[in-house]
Amino acid sequence: MKAVFYHKPDSRYDDVTGQRYHFPHIYLSRVQRVVDDWMVYYGPLPHRYGRYYSGIARVAQVRADPSTEKHFYADLVDFIDFDRPVEYKENSGYEKRLVQPDGTINNGYKVQAVRELIEQEFASIVQAGLSEVDEWPDRIDPREDEDTKDSQLLRDGFEDQPQAALLGEAYERPIVEQLLKRKWRDSKFKQHIRIAYDRTCAFTGLRLINGKGRPEVEAAHIRPVDKGGNDWVRNGIALSGTVHWMFDRGLLSMDDDFTILRSRHLNSDVGHLLNKDLKAKVPTDLRLQPHPEYMGWHRRNVFKA
Repeated sequence: MKAVFYHKPDSRYDDVTGQRYHFPHIYLSRVQRVVDDWMVYYGPLPHRYGRYYSGIARVAQVRADPSTEKHFYADLVDFIDFDRPVEYKENSGYEKRLVQPDGTINNGYKVQAVRELIEQEFASIVQAGLSEVDEWPDRIDPREDEDTKDSQLLRDGFEDQPQAALLGEAYERPIVEQLLKRKWRDSKFKQHIRIAYDRTCAFTGLRLINGKGRPEVEAAHIRPVDKGGNDWVRNGIALSGTVHWMFDRGLLSMDDDFTILRSRHLNSDVGHLLNKDLKAKVPTDLRLQPHPEYMGWHRRNVFKA
């Protein structure tokens, strides 16, 4: 079963987007049905009125909260942000049991924190949220053994599905297949990070644009995906190539207040490369800033203090 999970950024629950979802026992049976399937984040966003779908993840497992009675965690994987917040009443409403044919809202259904999604609804929400074309795509030359259609998807965003396939598995399967492709996910992650940081390296302030308008800056995962990280924009930071290399090897890191940390193992002074105040330039929007949980992981597991 696919489902919508309600999430409020400042809630009392112990959530970390794309990593874990904390919930009371009343929703246990529903969440258990979503294990090995996809959920859609839904809820209010800072500085916006209304409720939006904002990203998706897969539910890997459900486990009891050892510190709070009758509460549980859903552990999440394969999270990805949407290109834009998708308003729930857009397109005459994506959830037909929530937005009724006359446009009125089913308030009894609206207050449910976990709601079942049928395949068509899930696919329509995902397509709406992941169809923005990358304004600054990297040049991609497909290998001889690579499907040229896959290569085109990396340039053009989420694939439009034919209207005739809007029912059931015929529509849902190609979307799920694309969601799991690492190349496509890396392309989307880079797109989101470059927009959030305005194509500027957070550690150096450099904003290099080549003749075709493509930015030099790279999208760095703070906690790598193969080490338990995800493609949430708050698990990322925009870095130029050399700085990205040093960050991945633990020669540079970042404190929770975004102070740039330099390893004593650096064999040369890189101070002239870094921002003079040794503060990373991160987005002003809290929803886009590096998350303390991931920065802490990098300091503990990667940084060579």
